[in-house]
Amino acid sequence: MWIDTHCHLDAPEFAGQLPKIVAAAKIKNVQAILLPAVKAADFQNVKSIASQFSKEIPGLAYTLGIHPLYTNQESEQDLAILDKQIEESLTDPRFIGIGEIGLDYFVEGLDPQRQAYIFHTQLDLAQKYQLPVILHVRRSQDAILKALRRRKLTGGIAHAFNGSFQQAEQFIQLGFKLGFGGAATYERALQIRRLLVDLPFDSIVTETDSPDIPPAWLKQEGVKFNEPAFVARIAKELAVIRGVSAEQFATVVWQNAMQVLPRWSDLCAGLTLK
Repeated sequence: MWIDTHCHLDAPEFAGQLPKIVAAAKIKNVQAILLPAVKAADFQNVKSIASQFSKEIPGLAYTLGIHPLYTNQESEQDLAILDKQIEESLTDPRFIGIGEIGLDYFVEGLDPQRQAYIFHTQLDLAQKYQLPVILHVRRSQDAILKALRRRKLTGGIAHAFNGSFQQAEQFIQLGFKLGFGGAATYERALQIRRLLVDLPFDSIVTETDSPDIPPAWLKQEGVKFNEPAFVARIAKELAVIRGVSAEQFATVVWQNAMQVLPRWSDLCAGLTLK
């Protein structure tokens, strides 16, 4: 049984194809998928997708948040909407945290002060509601760690982690798991592969970031976009890098995700690892 801790099913690339995408994931025994929102305009769509396909993927869950790439577009009103939506979603078992939030110091044209303000405001909401967060940490690990240390948070996942071992240790100490996916399938991804080998096993979770971060074989096989069904093959390659069996890897990463995201664990309580 496989788990995808980061998948944007609401992305435009999947428009009109969701039944096929979800069915393919089900065939590959992907039983849990986390769908993080990226902007306020998408909150309702994310919630609807999680509900619509819950029979096919019983562990389909969502988080609500504003992604750093959208911070130039979002307003104070959007932050107020987020606060209200979080409060109202607490009764929804498929709502499991706040995300995708963070800082991005790679993409040009983003206002760093605006990014920081929206990120810090969302961390304050996470503290207010005592919810875990899904973090975007592209070239911003140290700034994010500094922000996390200033608050009492319940942890979460640092998605698509590509920092140093020392930075990884600091996220782990703050209660975070680290997301690994298709980037590690490239032979040249030496740093990510070293992390997969050297980090504590209980700090690792699997993800696709569909439709983004394609695994190495995608273009070679003529596939246009990454999708959650591919998490099974990605995870098996990660298991080889780690030096463990696919079965052991699947069990551990599932348990890791459930441990750091308690509401997800409650949602998936009836599922049996197999």
